[in-house]
Amino acid sequence: MRCLEYEPLAPYTSWRIGGPARYFVQATGAAELVQALTWADQRDLPVFVLGGGSNVLIRDTGFNGLVVRVRGHDMRLETRGDEARAIVESGAPMAGTARRLARQGWAGLEWAEGLPGTIGGALYGNAGCYGGDIATSLERAWVLVNGETQEWSVERFAFGYRTSALKRMRADADSVSARHPPIILAAAFRLRRDDLTALAQRMERTSHERRSKTPWGASCGSVFKNPPGESAGRLIEAAGLKGMRIGNAEIAARHANYIINLGGASSDDVLRLIDLARERVLAMTGIELELEIQIVG
Repeated sequence: MRCLEYEPLAPYTSWRIGGPARYFVQATGAAELVQALTWADQRDLPVFVLGGGSNVLIRDTGFNGLVVRVRGHDMRLETRGDEARAIVESGAPMAGTARRLARQGWAGLEWAEGLPGTIGGALYGNAGCYGGDIATSLERAWVLVNGETQEWSVERFAFGYRTSALKRMRADADSVSARHPPIILAAAFRLRRDDLTALAQRMERTSHERRSKTPWGASCGSVFKNPPGESAGRLIEAAGLKGMRIGNAEIAARHANYIINLGGASSDDVLRLIDLARERVLAMTGIELELEIQIVG
């Protein structure tokens, strides 16, 4: 296990923001993860598990512990007539996996075309878009718990809107300073045979729609969850905050639920815009916006 000290984390996040990790390792499987976690426990270090870095804001002060970047990305396909099961390691890219399967004529994950982040991150936050989500696509997953691999059913994840049992456990762990929650190792998805041309057309429509709505620049995607029956972006726009800048961070003019790093933005720049959006929307509507992203450090 190669352990780096004071490794800058900004290059590993889609926001391109974040200070250094006191220690940083990349792990490709359960054995390396157990080794890393044991090493951290022996030194009384907190642990943060990093996937694709697309739904996280790391403070400029960094993380004073061990950051483990999950890198396993192998996939195995089990077919049975017109049905199949794809078993994918948690470090694999969500969108790349969807494209790879679609090129072989397998449908079930095409809704994830263009979705940033990894398989593990998608399970953690119950990622979804354009009529699909992890909760309806997942068959089962394998999770590292206290050094042992467990098989979890879909029900055990207790998926909700942009949340899961693992995400709630992470919040609880933060509140009691626990060192590390369970870690997703791999997931199995249900697939069905489909026409290659039809699949390609659906994915192209999804890609076009995503591009038409996504602002250009470094961002984490949606910052806030959509309140029930509402759009967080519409609420922020109605509060007059489209294009608002603090430092080198900007609430995107194209979609107000995105905050763009214009180049050299600090975590404080982003956090101040987050606070401003929450305050304005609450004052205007009485709705309290809830973060979709995780703040680390």
